[in-house]
Amino acid sequence: MSESTLLKILREASPARKVIEQANQYDMGLADGEPFPFLALIGQQEMKLALLLSIVNPAIGGVLLIGARGTAKTTAVRSLIDLLPDVTHSLCENGFNCTEGAIEQDGLSAVCKSCATKFGYQEKLTRQEKMRLIELPLNARLDDVVGGINERTLAEKGKVRLDKGLLAQADNHLLYIDEVNLLDDVVLDAILDASAQGYYTVRRGPNNLTYRSRFVLTGSMNPEEGTLRPQIMDRFGLRVVVRGLDDPEERFEAYEQSLRFRKDSESLSAEFAAATLELAAEIQKAADLLPSVEISVEAKTAGLEIVRKAKIESGRAEIAMFEAARAHAAADSRNIATPADVQAVALLALRQRQSPKLAEFFATQQVEDENLKGLIDSENEA
Repeated sequence: MSESTLLKILREASPARKVIEQANQYDMGLADGEPFPFLALIGQQEMKLALLLSIVNPAIGGVLLIGARGTAKTTAVRSLIDLLPDVTHSLCENGFNCTEGAIEQDGLSAVCKSCATKFGYQEKLTRQEKMRLIELPLNARLDDVVGGINERTLAEKGKVRLDKGLLAQADNHLLYIDEVNLLDDVVLDAILDASAQGYYTVRRGPNNLTYRSRFVLTGSMNPEEGTLRPQIMDRFGLRVVVRGLDDPEERFEAYEQSLRFRKDSESLSAEFAAATLELAAEIQKAADLLPSVEISVEAKTAGLEIVRKAKIESGRAEIAMFEAARAHAAADSRNIATPADVQAVALLALRQRQSPKLAEFFATQQVEDENLKGLIDSENEA
């Protein structure tokens, strides 16, 4: 079977040089907000792979990009806008995420009474919508993130109305946090809770509402500016170390692309329009195929052995690795993930999950446990 366009694009060099050579005229006007074309990014294959796999399969748990300033981390995330696939949104007013698929699989008992009634009247329970990129500002307040009282309604009508926060708006979308290591701890804890549970509850006096909040969590950070708490780091499925380009020619290409984008973003986007549409179609195809992709016995054995040898404690390691392997297989138009798929994503999924301090703690605890067991056994013998 020939390799899919999606993986071929990721594994080959960027077509940027050809585009630059063809572009002889620049429009010196201002850019109008066009996103930088994903395919115009030079190098950084690991970052590209991680980002695309995460939108093919949100169950991976998102991506954390770790690198110095000016290495295109934020540019890469924002360039995904034109590639994001369609997602299914439940129209359930009771917050139970009722869908037609749930009824097909488990019958009417799988949805709430209200949605069962709607289904009986042949009303739609879901709608298709393109996944969106939602950015969380670094100065966001807790009420901005989880939602709060609409002050205008309170002042004008004397009524308390709770507005949705960014986490509710991010349901089934991609939530991007730039400089995630600098985010306020209270805000970050709220995001972690929502990410872990898939929903969150806002309570303001006697009023409370529960919102669905299942999103692809994507963050970027510069390690020079501080680290992340281990419990936060553990929430990101894939971790990418983003370094500057080593090849001088690639660095100059990146400079040329950046210059051209600033001078004429529309022209640069037009050059990559056809290839971008093709890649977006491949991503949608992979996302549609994903539910049927299974892990082969060989892939399971290989993956678990890697985790065992790496002495990784967190069970999220397997989740990220095997879900990424499934997405990698889907990207190659296959419904069986092989050991090669596991090997292709293992570094991304397992990086920074080893913990020397934890290993030291367990070793010390084992010594203590053996001493205590010896005392307990001697008491029994007596």
